[in-house]
Amino acid sequence: MRAVLSLGSNLGDRLGHLKSVVDFFGPAVVAVSSVYETEPWGVEDQPDFLNAVCIVDDPARDEWAWLRAGQSLEARAGRVREVRWGPRTLDVDVVTVDGVRSDDPELLLPHPGTPDRASVLIPWMEIEPDAVLPGHGPIRELLEARPESDRASVRLLQSFPR
Repeated sequence: MRAVLSLGSNLGDRLGHLKSVVDFFGPAVVAVSSVYETEPWGVEDQPDFLNAVCIVDDPARDEWAWLRAGQSLEARAGRVREVRWGPRTLDVDVVTVDGVRSDDPELLLPHPGTPDRASVLIPWMEIEPDAVLPGHGPIRELLEARPESDRASVRLLQSFPR
């Protein structure tokens, strides 16, 4: 199944953590955005994040397989969940999986925070400008609805290293 994954890191080798996800999924990676540096929100007293979005497709993986793979990569990166929205070595969120809606508390799809996160919408729009977030509409419109301060907090850093 095809999925959109949001990647973030603000501890340790931030770029290396993001790259580990893309390397792990290898041939399943359809597209990957540039890397953006983003000011933290929620808990603001922490380092800036590096963020990227990748689109992956693998007929052998369903939404649960994408979630479990992301969780496994987070664990390998030494992620510790102490504070909600706190610092982390790696965060892999399943944003959408084609044709799947889920209200399971462990896997909400589409990811409920997406419409409010310029840190997801900007990199996603870079690689899929006509994307639609199920139940919310075109991501371009969602991004345009965000305050300018949200959009300005997401700065292009570099092309994704391959």
